[in-house]
Amino acid sequence: MQSASDRHEYPAHWEADVVLRDGGTARIRPITVDDAERLVSFYEQVSDESKYYRFFAPYPRLSAKDVHRFTHHDFVDRVGLAATIGGEFIATVRYDRIGADGMAASAPADEAEVAFLVQDAHQGRGVASALLEHIAAVARERDIRRFAAEVLPANSKMIKVFTDAGYTQQRHFEDGVVRLEFDLEPTERSVAVQRAREQRAEAHSVRRLLAPGSVAVVGAGRTPGGVGRSVLGNLRAAGFTGRLYAVNKAFPEDLKELDSVPAHRSVRDIAEPVDLAVVAVPAEQVPEAVAECGEHGVQGLVVLSAGYAESGPEGRERQRELVRHARAYGMRIIGPNAFGVINTSPQVRLNASLAPEMPRPGRIGLFAQSGAIGIALLSRLHRRGGGVTGVTGVSTFVSSGNRADVSGNDVLQYWYDDPDTDVALMYLESIGNPRKFTRLARRTAAAKPLVVVQGAGSAPQGHTVRATRLPHATVSALLRQAGVIRVDTITELVDAGLLLARQPLPTGPRVAILGNSESLGQLTYDACLSEGLRPLPPLDLTTEASAEDFHAALARALADETCDAVVVTAIPAIGEVSPGDGELAQALRSAAAAAPAKPVLVVHVELGGLAAALSAATSTAPRAEAVSRARAETEGVGTPQPAAVEAPEGAHLIPAYPAAERAVRALAEAVKYAQWRREAADPGKVPEYEDIDEKGAAALIGGLLARGQGLTLGTEETCELLGRYGIRTRRAMPALTPDEAARAAGALGYPVALKATAPHLRHRADLGGVRLDLADEEQLRRAYAELTELFGGPEELRPVVQAMAPRGVDTVVRAVIDPAAGAVLSFGLAGAASQLLGDMAHRLVPVTDRDATSLIRSIRTAPLLFGWRGSTPVDTPALEELLLRVSRLVDDHPEVVAVTLEPVVVAPHGLSVLGASIRLAPPPARDDLGPRTLPTY
Repeated sequence: MQSASDRHEYPAHWEADVVLRDGGTARIRPITVDDAERLVSFYEQVSDESKYYRFFAPYPRLSAKDVHRFTHHDFVDRVGLAATIGGEFIATVRYDRIGADGMAASAPADEAEVAFLVQDAHQGRGVASALLEHIAAVARERDIRRFAAEVLPANSKMIKVFTDAGYTQQRHFEDGVVRLEFDLEPTERSVAVQRAREQRAEAHSVRRLLAPGSVAVVGAGRTPGGVGRSVLGNLRAAGFTGRLYAVNKAFPEDLKELDSVPAHRSVRDIAEPVDLAVVAVPAEQVPEAVAECGEHGVQGLVVLSAGYAESGPEGRERQRELVRHARAYGMRIIGPNAFGVINTSPQVRLNASLAPEMPRPGRIGLFAQSGAIGIALLSRLHRRGGGVTGVTGVSTFVSSGNRADVSGNDVLQYWYDDPDTDVALMYLESIGNPRKFTRLARRTAAAKPLVVVQGAGSAPQGHTVRATRLPHATVSALLRQAGVIRVDTITELVDAGLLLARQPLPTGPRVAILGNSESLGQLTYDACLSEGLRPLPPLDLTTEASAEDFHAALARALADETCDAVVVTAIPAIGEVSPGDGELAQALRSAAAAAPAKPVLVVHVELGGLAAALSAATSTAPRAEAVSRARAETEGVGTPQPAAVEAPEGAHLIPAYPAAERAVRALAEAVKYAQWRREAADPGKVPEYEDIDEKGAAALIGGLLARGQGLTLGTEETCELLGRYGIRTRRAMPALTPDEAARAAGALGYPVALKATAPHLRHRADLGGVRLDLADEEQLRRAYAELTELFGGPEELRPVVQAMAPRGVDTVVRAVIDPAAGAVLSFGLAGAASQLLGDMAHRLVPVTDRDATSLIRSIRTAPLLFGWRGSTPVDTPALEELLLRVSRLVDDHPEVVAVTLEPVVVAPHGLSVLGASIRLAPPPARDDLGPRTLPTY
């Protein structure tokens, strides 16, 4: 809440760029006294009907008093926001705080009247819905909890804006007016509505970039070899189905065509609409090109030009200005410093990139920030004759360069419901918004596989998004929890993609192995064991096996109910290219087609002809082109490409791999993903506990935070807060002298433990700072003397006495709120060995009962909890309950920014929390619950 002295300051943090329903962008900002002329101009362009709906009477023009009222706000009790494109208003919204009598009021009144006006030309674009989200967020910030709106019954569009928002509301009809009243606290439905709108808008914005009806290449030079001219040639060679234009201000005035493409000196000179502009001019010329495109109504830009954030501080500022400039005109940007975009759909055939050849059409979507990585991905998919390539290739490809605007999140929104994409492959050098990416990834992975190579880079250059403080390994674990198939290299990325694009998901980890090489079969068997799969004994068909033998063996394996997947191993016959490759491929394909519910993979050794034939064979013999290209690959001549012989629609193309380890690793990822899909269908629930005192904890936290902005709680306060959530800690009493230690032990009861709690000795039993099972005062005093002799005086050691807990396994439970990723719950065994190995498991909060069960089983040392080597299993249900209670604490109270319980001794019956610490701070802003916005600059 602002004070009287600063309540008129301009709230710059309310400014935001948003994506509208049709994929265009607009800027939302507060209305100020400088907007009088813009407001008048805007109002003049609104129809008489819309004015009537706004003011309930004919209102042809605004009076000077109206203009003053609608442009003078205190940004507390009276607030106005405008949606702008090109600096001009397209819509406005305002609220006025009112009291119980309906008259103007100030705080503590918590209700306000709200009213909208949208220019007719922009109605139906979702402008009012976006403005409602933002004005509601502003109102909540100003302690307004309820909106009221009066709407004429005939104004069905505005009534729909309010009723569809998902807020809890009441509706009345009196005096010929519909009065709507609704609470502004986000509800499950309002958040769902907001995210559904976000998905539709962002997906549409990417669709406009990937499926344009017309493209202008800005910077297409007359001399062959330049970037712009190359892209123009690539567009022509791909057979782009829309209109093409070449633009260069250096063209002679009499030049009408360039490579049979209409040529213009400026985008302004093009008579027809332009949907997409590919900008390939020096960085200093880009602002002029952006302005021309914006004034002409271009919908989006692919900026290939370099010299931006990758070049240093001056370039970063240039990049920020580029994004501001483009968004002011409602345009989205891929780039700058981008490699380009590709869409292989027959209805589009867009190659607006520097790739000289169009990839084969297929079902795999590719995203990479780096142009070099993009080239590597395209070339590997292009070369792999033994996988889905040859028939199933790329659907869409985006190389975003500096990722200044359009990011992997936007492309995920597009792929989610893209009917042409079955598998999404992403190379992410960094994740700028882990919380949003995890949410989108979970939803996407529930519908189609998402395979990700995650770099360890920082946020994109020039972005102001909050960077995560979580370790790289923790973010990786959270991605896996969201259903992401996490791999480490682009080779693994392609390997997994080829399997998932056309093979069914395995129903379990049981793998049958068959082939004509005993040693290769054994290698495959060992690889399966290493990846946690359950291989059956390999079946050796011997080197004399015919295609019919392979067919029969594969058919038997697929019919076997004890196997979930089959790996076929094959070595070549004598000769560079086996003449039976096509026959073998057809045999495997026909056997697999008879049992389409199980995945089949092939491991081959230098068998290029089979690799090509497996993806393309539709008859008993390979086509001559396939054999010749396979021979070229074997001999290292040229760049081989498998023959693009169309397989039957819906056929399961069999991926082939040059090494057993690669095939098995891809299969293992598919097995884990399939298990995640099954579990995601029933994610579990967050249990309720009757002994949790949420209100009491909130009051305690509020009182503690009143002392300062952030603090680590003392022992008594920590125990009290944990106790509100049913978490009991074993009391530890300070002992600064031997006599105090003896008195503490007498109060607690023997046997006791004596511990040094100095920071360098805490939780380090391996250093000797702990003495256990002290049965009497004599042993206690002797242990006290030993500790002080070894490590220093009591002031340095900070010794405490604690009653002994039942023996068990020492564990650690932690929770932390990361500003970018959200609240994360972590679990592992206590001790130096686990810390050294980084053996911790992580889950996003809130944790369900299924999450808690899987969390404790996810660490490598989990067998120690379940009776390893004859030990007594510990009480894992009690441990799961503890995890769920900690999750509830940090989820219910975001002010609890860090919790550590260490050690937690889990015994065969029950557990004991021996150490605990809690840190409180004002909660970080939840951008995922606020209004929709694009990253700011």
